[in-house]
This record gives sequence, C-alpha cells and structure tokens, in this order.
Amino acid sequence: MQPDGRKKKNVSEVPREKTRGYAPAAKDTGRVKPKGHFHLRAHAGLEVIELKARKPGWLKVRSPGGANFLRLKRLMRAQGLHTVCEEASCPNIGECWEAGTATFMILGDVCTRACKYCGVAHGMPTTLDREEPYRVAEAVERMGLEHVVITSVNRDELPDGGAGIYAETIREIHRRVPGCSVEVLIPDFKGDEGALRMVVEARPEILGHNLETVERLHPEVRPGGRYWRSISLLGAAKRMDPGRLTKTGLILGMGEEEHEIRQAMEDVRKAGVDILTLGQYLRPSPAHIPVARWVSPEEFAHWKRVGEEELGFAHVEAGPLVRSSYHAKEQARQVAAGEPGLIQEILESDLPAPAEVRLPLVQIQTARLRSHGGSMGGLEGERG
Repeated sequence: MQPDGRKKKNVSEVPREKTRGYAPAAKDTGRVKPKGHFHLRAHAGLEVIELKARKPGWLKVRSPGGANFLRLKRLMRAQGLHTVCEEASCPNIGECWEAGTATFMILGDVCTRACKYCGVAHGMPTTLDREEPYRVAEAVERMGLEHVVITSVNRDELPDGGAGIYAETIREIHRRVPGCSVEVLIPDFKGDEGALRMVVEARPEILGHNLETVERLHPEVRPGGRYWRSISLLGAAKRMDPGRLTKTGLILGMGEEEHEIRQAMEDVRKAGVDILTLGQYLRPSPAHIPVARWVSPEEFAHWKRVGEEELGFAHVEAGPLVRSSYHAKEQARQVAAGEPGLIQEILESDLPAPAEVRLPLVQIQTARLRSHGGSMGGLEGERG
C-alpha cells in the first residue's frame, strides 16, 4: 500500500464471486443485467486507487439536502421522471438543484449499453413512455427553468434509438416555456444520420454528445460505442445546422496519458465542436473500473488554456467536479457557434462496436479516417 492510498498493482478489491458487475435494484423501466468485469488491459501495471481511499480535498462537496433540493426531488418523483443527477451520482447535485437546475434523463432508467465508468443501470428496457415529453415540459414550466438539459439512456433496441422522443421533448418545452433554452446530450444512435437529423431539426440550443475518453481506452471503457463515430456525429450535426452550438466531454483519470488527452481534444476540434467539458472520473461502485489517478485543479486549468488558446474551442469548462451540464445555462447564453469542421460525415456507422464483435483485437485504418487526418481508428473487438 502506498501512502496516498494507491496499490502497486491492479488487484481486485472484491471477492471473485462478487465481480459479476453492477446491477442495481429498483429500476422500473427494464430488466437489469450485470455490467460485466471491471478490469482494463490498460490498467495492467498501473497503481490504481482503492475505492475507499481518501479523496483529495478538492473533490469534497457538501451533502445535498436543502429546501429546493427536496422540492425538486418530490416533483421528479410525482411526475415519474428520472434525472442523470441521481442515476449517475453527480457530485454537483446539491449545488445545481439548490439553484433550480437539473438534467432530465428521458427514455427510462435502464441502458442497453454497459459502459465501464457509468453508474446508470445496464439491461434491456421493457417500456417506452410516449407521454414523457409532455411531463418533462410540465416539470420545466413548474420549476420556472430558463435553461434545461435533456439526456437519456441508450435505447439501441428502438429503430430510431429514441430520437423521436428527444425531438418531441425539445419541441414541447419550446412550446410550453418559450423563454427556456434546451440543451440535449444525445447517444450516438449507432451512427444513424436520419435519427440525428430528427433531433437537429427540433432545434435545441445546444447539441451535445460525449466522447468520454481517449482513443486507446475507448474500446474497453465504452464497448458499445466507437471513437470516430462519436466525434463525427458532432461534425455531421454542425454540417446540418452550422448555427447550432455543439458540445462534448472527456472524463480524465481513467488511465489516459497526457499526449492522448491532447490528441482527443484535437480530434474533437476537427469536427468543429464549440464547447468542451473536462472532469474527474469518480468510481460509482466496486463493479466499475478503478480510478487510475486524481487529476489536480492545476492540470485542469492547463487543459482549459490549451483548448481555448491553442486549439480554438469557444469555451472549455474544466475542473475536478465538472460534468456535462455544469454551468450549462451560462454557456448557452454566452458562447457563439463556430464554423463546421473538417469532419462532416458520420464515420464508423457501418462498423460494429467492440461489444458487437467476437474477434481477436485488430486495428484497421480506413481511407476515410486518413483523409481527415485522423489517428488509427478501426475494428477493435474483444473476446466474450
């Protein structure tokens, strides 16, 4: 054991019989399954941080429980709504809810993908609530919000991935609360341009989709997605509506290296993304991948300078507790949309995600990616 609470090697912290994965109970929109193992090949030899290790002082927040927090929680339950603030255990829930803002999570509380960092339950959804857009809009009106963020679980079993529900939610909020700006944080819709266009044409003020991690870690951390598909989805959205703000986020502390962070930021800029968020990975449970390191506030400040002054992002929100919707209202009011980037067509929509293939790990660099100056992106699968 190291003085800072780290281990010399990646040793399991829970008994073998308890490593089946994260399967929280009390989910009401589907059948929950374990997420699988929490080991990363990239963590071999790393001094990962124990789940119960003391966190740095800059990660400590006050427990929520104020009057406005309790009021919003009652409202969410009364309307049968979910928030990613609760489902993903966001550390800013107390601050944001006390300020009267929240991120609604539509399409249920069970996700078809099993991302290794995410606290949302994985499994097979069994319901689709077509009245949800109207209940969300009613809640936004009752809360008196000026800016609202809408995200969702992945619904890969639906033909449009849930894009129609997104579009109706955006339109209904605009109709019912005309002064409220709407930000969406969408799935990749498996690269379906028609689904993406459906959301873009509903005219959210900000369209976001998170890349989450660097290219090397992406196949293991997000086995249901693809690195270049996520980046190019944002480039295609900017092509469809150049005046629309686009946004993405990276989570640091999962085992990435400095040069990989910069490369991911450069790759995202090739898609003309306007806003970037950078935050610290916090492990939701023993079944999720370990934290590889604590990222200091000084390093986050460095990446903010790099993003804004060297790479040309209109705004970078960076800090240990930053999440996708942190200070979202200010971004919607103050940031101006930029021009489309070099990447404007959706890539890798015709290639399976790592979770969909059962082949040895291989890499194929396609002519499409080379033509955009991209780094290696190919068919990256894993057994099992």
